[in-house]
Amino acid sequence: MNALLDQALQFRPMQMADLDAIMAIEPTIYPYPWTRGNFSDSLNAGYSAWVYETHGHIFGYAVVMLVLDEAHLLNISIAKSHQGRGLGRSLLDYMMQISRGHGAANIFLEVRPSNMAAIHLYESVGFNEMAVRRGYYPAANGREDAILMGMAL
Repeated sequence: MNALLDQALQFRPMQMADLDAIMAIEPTIYPYPWTRGNFSDSLNAGYSAWVYETHGHIFGYAVVMLVLDEAHLLNISIAKSHQGRGLGRSLLDYMMQISRGHGAANIFLEVRPSNMAAIHLYESVGFNEMAVRRGYYPAANGREDAILMGMAL
Protein backbone atom coordinates (compact mmCIF):
# COMPACT_ATOMS: atom_id res chain seq x y z
CA MET A 1 0.00 0.00 0.00
CA ASN A 2 1.16 3.51 -0.56
CA ALA A 3 1.43 6.13 2.19
CA LEU A 4 -1.49 8.20 0.87
CA LEU A 5 -3.82 5.20 0.93
CA ASP A 6 -2.56 4.20 4.41
CA GLN A 7 -3.50 7.64 5.77
CA ALA A 8 -7.02 7.45 4.32
CA LEU A 9 -7.89 3.99 5.68
CA GLN A 10 -10.26 3.96 8.60
CA PHE A 11 -12.49 1.66 10.62
CA ARG A 12 -15.89 2.80 11.81
CA PRO A 13 -19.03 1.17 13.20
CA MET A 14 -21.32 -0.30 10.55
CA GLN A 15 -24.66 1.47 10.08
CA MET A 16 -27.87 0.46 8.33
CA ALA A 17 -27.05 3.06 5.66
CA ASP A 18 -23.95 0.99 4.75
CA LEU A 19 -25.93 -2.09 3.73
CA ASP A 20 -26.30 -1.09 0.06
CA ALA A 21 -22.50 -0.86 -0.29
CA ILE A 22 -22.00 -4.09 1.65
CA MET A 23 -24.58 -5.92 -0.44
CA ALA A 24 -22.74 -4.81 -3.58
CA ILE A 25 -19.62 -6.60 -2.27
CA GLU A 26 -20.95 -9.68 -0.46
CA PRO A 27 -22.30 -11.68 -3.45
CA THR A 28 -19.14 -11.03 -5.47
CA ILE A 29 -16.91 -12.84 -2.97
CA TYR A 30 -19.05 -15.68 -1.63
CA PRO A 31 -21.02 -18.36 -3.47
CA TYR A 32 -23.53 -18.32 -0.59
CA PRO A 33 -23.45 -14.72 0.67
CA TRP A 34 -25.06 -13.26 3.74
CA THR A 35 -28.35 -11.55 3.02
CA ARG A 36 -29.26 -7.96 3.82
CA GLY A 37 -31.39 -9.47 6.59
CA ASN A 38 -28.35 -11.21 8.13
CA PHE A 39 -26.53 -7.88 8.38
CA SER A 40 -29.62 -6.00 9.55
CA ASP A 41 -30.34 -8.63 12.21
CA SER A 42 -26.71 -8.45 13.39
CA LEU A 43 -26.94 -4.68 13.77
CA ASN A 44 -30.29 -4.90 15.54
CA ALA A 45 -28.91 -7.56 17.90
CA GLY A 46 -26.09 -5.21 18.90
CA TYR A 47 -23.25 -7.28 17.45
CA SER A 48 -19.97 -5.44 16.97
CA ALA A 49 -20.07 -4.64 13.25
CA TRP A 50 -17.47 -2.52 11.48
CA VAL A 51 -16.66 -1.23 8.03
CA TYR A 52 -13.22 -0.58 6.60
CA GLU A 53 -13.19 2.35 4.21
CA THR A 54 -11.12 4.92 2.41
CA HIS A 55 -12.41 8.31 1.28
CA GLY A 56 -15.97 7.20 2.11
CA HIS A 57 -15.70 4.04 -0.02
CA ILE A 58 -16.38 0.79 1.86
CA PHE A 59 -14.13 -2.07 0.79
CA GLY A 60 -14.28 -4.30 3.85
CA TYR A 61 -16.46 -5.18 6.81
CA ALA A 62 -16.68 -7.56 9.72
CA VAL A 63 -19.22 -8.72 12.30
CA VAL A 64 -18.33 -10.23 15.66
CA MET A 65 -20.72 -11.53 18.30
CA LEU A 66 -19.46 -10.85 21.82
CA VAL A 67 -20.86 -13.03 24.61
CA LEU A 68 -19.39 -13.01 28.12
CA ASP A 69 -15.66 -13.63 27.63
CA GLU A 70 -15.91 -15.03 24.09
CA ALA A 71 -15.94 -13.47 20.64
CA HIS A 72 -17.32 -15.25 17.58
CA LEU A 73 -16.23 -13.78 14.26
CA LEU A 74 -19.28 -14.25 12.06
CA ASN A 75 -18.23 -12.45 8.88
CA ILE A 76 -15.03 -10.81 7.68
CA SER A 77 -14.80 -9.66 4.09
CA ILE A 78 -12.64 -7.59 1.77
CA ALA A 79 -13.88 -6.62 -1.71
CA LYS A 80 -12.22 -8.67 -4.45
CA SER A 81 -10.61 -5.56 -5.93
CA HIS A 82 -8.82 -4.89 -2.61
CA GLN A 83 -7.74 -8.44 -1.74
CA GLY A 84 -4.09 -9.45 -1.59
CA ARG A 85 -2.90 -6.16 -0.05
CA GLY A 86 -2.86 -7.12 3.63
CA LEU A 87 -6.18 -5.40 4.32
CA GLY A 88 -7.85 -8.61 5.50
CA ARG A 89 -5.10 -9.08 8.08
CA SER A 90 -5.51 -5.47 9.18
CA LEU A 91 -9.29 -5.91 9.56
CA LEU A 92 -8.81 -9.19 11.43
CA ASP A 93 -6.29 -7.56 13.78
CA TYR A 94 -8.74 -4.74 14.43
CA MET A 95 -11.58 -7.13 15.21
CA MET A 96 -9.33 -9.02 17.62
CA GLN A 97 -8.47 -5.69 19.30
CA ILE A 98 -12.18 -4.79 19.55
CA SER A 99 -12.89 -8.22 21.05
CA ARG A 100 -10.13 -7.83 23.64
CA GLY A 101 -11.47 -4.39 24.50
CA HIS A 102 -14.86 -5.94 25.28
CA GLY A 103 -13.23 -8.45 27.64
CA ALA A 104 -13.11 -11.47 25.33
CA ALA A 105 -10.48 -14.01 26.35
CA ASN A 106 -10.97 -16.20 23.27
CA ILE A 107 -12.12 -15.74 19.69
CA PHE A 108 -13.68 -18.36 17.42
CA LEU A 109 -14.75 -18.63 13.79
CA GLU A 110 -15.85 -21.12 11.17
CA VAL A 111 -14.20 -21.36 7.77
CA ARG A 112 -14.78 -23.53 4.72
CA PRO A 113 -12.01 -26.10 4.20
CA SER A 114 -12.00 -24.94 0.55
CA ASN A 115 -11.06 -21.38 1.60
CA MET A 116 -7.33 -21.96 1.91
CA ALA A 117 -6.42 -18.26 1.72
CA ALA A 118 -8.55 -17.54 4.80
CA ILE A 119 -7.22 -20.59 6.65
CA HIS A 120 -3.63 -19.45 6.03
CA LEU A 121 -4.48 -15.94 7.24
CA TYR A 122 -6.11 -17.25 10.43
CA GLU A 123 -3.24 -19.63 11.14
CA SER A 124 -0.69 -16.85 10.57
CA VAL A 125 -2.17 -14.80 13.43
CA GLY A 126 -2.44 -17.73 15.82
CA PHE A 127 -5.78 -19.45 15.19
CA ASN A 128 -5.77 -23.24 15.57
CA GLU A 129 -8.19 -25.88 14.28
CA MET A 130 -10.42 -27.06 17.11
CA ALA A 131 -13.10 -29.19 15.47
CA VAL A 132 -15.02 -29.85 12.27
CA ARG A 133 -18.69 -28.98 11.98
CA ARG A 134 -20.16 -31.48 9.52
CA GLY A 135 -22.44 -30.11 6.80
CA TYR A 136 -22.29 -26.58 8.19
CA TYR A 137 -22.29 -24.58 4.93
CA PRO A 138 -24.52 -24.82 1.86
CA ALA A 139 -22.60 -26.00 -1.21
CA ALA A 140 -23.27 -26.82 -4.85
CA ASN A 141 -23.18 -30.56 -4.06
CA GLY A 142 -25.30 -30.25 -0.91
CA ARG A 143 -23.34 -29.22 2.18
CA GLU A 144 -19.72 -28.41 3.05
CA ASP A 145 -18.08 -28.90 6.42
CA ALA A 146 -16.71 -26.01 8.45
CA ILE A 147 -13.44 -25.95 10.32
CA LEU A 148 -13.93 -24.41 13.75
CA MET A 149 -10.86 -22.35 14.61
CA GLY A 150 -10.05 -20.45 17.76
CA MET A 151 -7.36 -18.73 19.74
CA ALA A 152 -6.75 -17.07 23.06
CA LEU A 153 -6.71 -13.31 22.93
